[in-house]
Amino acid sequence: MSTQLSHALLAAEGGGGGAAFLQLGILLLIPFAMYFFMIRPQRRRVREQQELQSSIQVHDEVVTTSGIYGTITGEDGDARFWLEIDDDVQIRIARAAIQGKVAVDEAKDSDESAADTPAVDPTSDVADD
Repeated sequence: MSTQLSHALLAAEGGGGGAAFLQLGILLLIPFAMYFFMIRPQRRRVREQQELQSSIQVHDEVVTTSGIYGTITGEDGDARFWLEIDDDVQIRIARAAIQGKVAVDEAKDSDESAADTPAVDPTSDVADD
């Protein structure tokens, strides 16, 4: 009886070798998949962001990471800019705070939508029902 049991165990181990090889292959593929789906795209985004920030010049219309739109009016060293956010209102921002350049079409669309929106007077009384 013990010989039958040992033959059964050997047969089971022989059939399981392919499954073990498959599991090992999957475990080895995980780092490659992580590189191609996570690390490589992140490196590409970082490189593109650095190229954008180094290409910023005076008179470019930009948006910051906090969502502030404005026009670059001057440089304050290598790492800072002066950003005009309204008429005669300028703030100093870090070069790293610039998220992107504003496309000319996007700037025109935002100006037109602001003109179409009726102005609301915050001091006016709201009509009671």
